[in-house]
Amino acid sequence: MAEKYDAPVIEKKWQDQWEADELYKATEKSDRPKWYALDMFPYTSGDLHIGHWYAFTPADAHARYKRMRGFNVMKPIGFDAFGLPAENAAIKSGIHPAIWTIRNIHRMHRQFRSMGVSFDWSREIATCLPSYYQWTQWLFLQLYKAGLAYKALAPANWCPSCQTVLANEQVIEGLCERCDTVVTKKNLDQWFFRITKYAEELLSFDGLEWPEKVKVMQTNWIGKSVGVEIVFKTENGADLPVFTTRPDTIFGVTFMVLAPEHPLVEQLTKPEQRQAIDDYVEATRRMSEIERLAAGREKTGVFTGAYAINPLNQEKVPIWIADYVLQSYGTGAVMAVPAHDQRDFEFAERFGLPIQVVIAPPAWSGGKLSCAFTGEGTMVNSGQFSGLTSTAGKDAIADFVEEHGLGQRRVQYRLRDWLVSRQRYWGAPIPIVYCQTCGMQPVPEDQLPVRLPIDVEFRPTGESPLRLSKTFLHTTCPKCGGPAERETDTMDTFVDSSWYFLRYCSPHDWYEAFDPEKTAFWMPVDQYVGGAEHSTMHLLYARFFVKALRDLGLVNFDEPFTRLFNQGQVISGGRRMSKSRGNVVNPDDFVETLGADTVRAYLMFLGPWDQGGDWSDRGIHGLYRFFNRVWSMVLDTKDAEAPESSAADDEREIRRLTHRTIARVTDDVERFRFNTMLAALMEFTNALAPYAEGRAVGTPAWKEAIRSLLLLLAPIGPHITEELWYRLGLPYSIHQQPWPVWEESLAAEETVTVVVQVNGKVREKLTVPVNITRDAVEGLALNSDRVQRYIDGASIANVIYVPGKLLNIVTRR
Repeated sequence: MAEKYDAPVIEKKWQDQWEADELYKATEKSDRPKWYALDMFPYTSGDLHIGHWYAFTPADAHARYKRMRGFNVMKPIGFDAFGLPAENAAIKSGIHPAIWTIRNIHRMHRQFRSMGVSFDWSREIATCLPSYYQWTQWLFLQLYKAGLAYKALAPANWCPSCQTVLANEQVIEGLCERCDTVVTKKNLDQWFFRITKYAEELLSFDGLEWPEKVKVMQTNWIGKSVGVEIVFKTENGADLPVFTTRPDTIFGVTFMVLAPEHPLVEQLTKPEQRQAIDDYVEATRRMSEIERLAAGREKTGVFTGAYAINPLNQEKVPIWIADYVLQSYGTGAVMAVPAHDQRDFEFAERFGLPIQVVIAPPAWSGGKLSCAFTGEGTMVNSGQFSGLTSTAGKDAIADFVEEHGLGQRRVQYRLRDWLVSRQRYWGAPIPIVYCQTCGMQPVPEDQLPVRLPIDVEFRPTGESPLRLSKTFLHTTCPKCGGPAERETDTMDTFVDSSWYFLRYCSPHDWYEAFDPEKTAFWMPVDQYVGGAEHSTMHLLYARFFVKALRDLGLVNFDEPFTRLFNQGQVISGGRRMSKSRGNVVNPDDFVETLGADTVRAYLMFLGPWDQGGDWSDRGIHGLYRFFNRVWSMVLDTKDAEAPESSAADDEREIRRLTHRTIARVTDDVERFRFNTMLAALMEFTNALAPYAEGRAVGTPAWKEAIRSLLLLLAPIGPHITEELWYRLGLPYSIHQQPWPVWEESLAAEETVTVVVQVNGKVREKLTVPVNITRDAVEGLALNSDRVQRYIDGASIANVIYVPGKLLNIVTRR
């Protein structure tokens, strides 16, 4: 009888050993093919919850598998350590963000090590350390010099509670993603990255093995539109350009609509409309874009008192403002065609504006429309273009507009430049100073990093302490040496995470952001793992960064992540975990009693990794029992010697079981199907159990089976398999051994089940040899009493055979 399986003791022993031996330290000096395995690094929240385990441990299993398959694996770890929660903690509890963050990192160190994840800790980074953000600032300066970073006055999403600007992606249904406060608009001088320069290239995913849903989300976020920019004129001769994807409808324009923020609103508004316009603009400023564009919301607007001239038919149309038009999209002005745009239709109905049909719906007889017709049709009421199809009309009017200097064909994107300014303390300072004599000046590279001051005051108002810190704010101009002030905005934390994967390649380089040779060796990342919620933020920003750095000559590749996998989410009791519901699972409790291997295995057994699963405290004990069965089987048979008498039949069956399992598990782990991988290993263990007390124990076949079981299980249960491998007297470490290889002749099935139908209905199932002929299958089927009972003397009209699967006998009377 084997001694008791004491998981916590065994796991601590091997974690210490692996760390002492630097077992998972990656090196460029290897003749093995490289494999860069990366998980999205965690925010320094202080506790690794079960969701972290669900993201990191299956990814670790795959990386361990790749290492055993002969790859030179780099699997680094670090911390996304800047951000609002640390600053909010400072305001609430008086703990400095740096102290709060470093404490959390130390706690997360311990928790990560308890997972048994094969991280290369020698490459650890934390984005809040000057040794990291020095290079974030350096990269900012490279973008600035290249014209890819610029400052402009722009309306920004403003959270009154957090007292900071939010990117569009950080506004969820009109609310701040951090605190759920209603987001408003505020005009501020903001720093932007010119991501729109790469909009077209970002639409290409050639060579990327990414989930289709992520590619669709990015494509929709970028929002490419092909159309025509047409210049209308106001009554006083000012240009009023609009962008449209439907130039074929221009003869149906019956009014114009400007965004309330449009710069011409002030100039165009007539005195008698001034108060109404001002009130409406102010009300709109308090609304989020989500609210303004909400479907089903009643249309509102105010007439400016001014008119514009349609350049195609010279008709005068009124100019309104309305909140459903956004200044940030297109030109901030639309030509309203209510007969062929539903929003314009609802607006026209609401305010009694004309509705002119210019694209005839099918079977239209000239009557009034009950709703906008947005489909293709024949142009009517369109002057010389009447009678053309919509498709032909688009090209004809675009040609006319360009020939007469009224506008031009254009491609437009929904994507806006990336706003990176944050009015907070706990972020990388933007390396810019302002001199009254020399103006805006970049901080010289040899003066980086611009360090965050430590002696700062955090006020409940949320105002950035950098504005109040005289030691930080006041400096000298790098150009003239006169007095200057530092930029007090810090960078969006997504800037830090847009290049961290490059820093891992040479994390301790004091002279460069990343070593070119080492980066060329490791990049791009071969397998990236993280949540799909980052599709239009981190993943898009990282792609932009790499393309920009490529154009600056700093990297020689186009994309950061070749393969991407999105894990699902662990729930509890059918609901998302939350402290308020009392259903949060603390993994540390289970590690202390059942061991990390059991927690790892249970999470991988919950279901398909990309779909998530429902945690059960009872269910996890099934995996603990499985590990105990493996433990006992290995140790109870380890000293057995080969029998004197032959056990050829048993040995052959054991070898067949072994090689089938190797083939099945290999296919599963390649596809991240850890749940079916574990199921196969459980079946294998159960299938071996009857032989554990038979004559086959101690034979080469049995030893091969036990070793294969441990090797196949090693990526999932790294500690128990290391211990059992050691007790078998095999070379250290199991995680450095080659992955087992199956023999096709042994892994191949010897029999298959052929379903027999009579007139399409299943009447029999035959177990037959794999290589059986069609005639033999047909003969067996026709000799079956059950089949003959349903043929019942009828003549056979046809026999359809799908080799190894199906035989269908078609009869007729």
